[in-house]
Amino acid sequence: MTSSTRPQPLSASATAAQLPKAYVIAEVEVHDTAAYEDYKSAVLPIVAQYGGRYIVRGGRIESVEGSDPSGRMVVIEFPHFADAQAFLRSEEYRPVADIRHEAAISRIMIVEGALP
Repeated sequence: MTSSTRPQPLSASATAAQLPKAYVIAEVEVHDTAAYEDYKSAVLPIVAQYGGRYIVRGGRIESVEGSDPSGRMVVIEFPHFADAQAFLRSEEYRPVADIRHEAAISRIMIVEGALP
């Protein structure tokens, strides 16, 4: 393969429309329902500000393999990995995340989606 036909890294060859979406996936064990409701209301506009949209927000879970999640599951789709990172690290989200920290025990991760 010559250097002119060698595949380039995604960052060098893809346009923004070709980048994979990213997903914030959270497992949330709520222990203060009222405070968690406050969190849910406060986080919505911040998610939207960073281009996110909820794919899963609670709902029925059926474990097929492995152990059951310890709480509710949340999946938020973002246009790109950097948008998900920016949301979770933003000044706007920090005080809202503090509400969640007081109301629940969470595991949160960012997962890059498949290329379109």
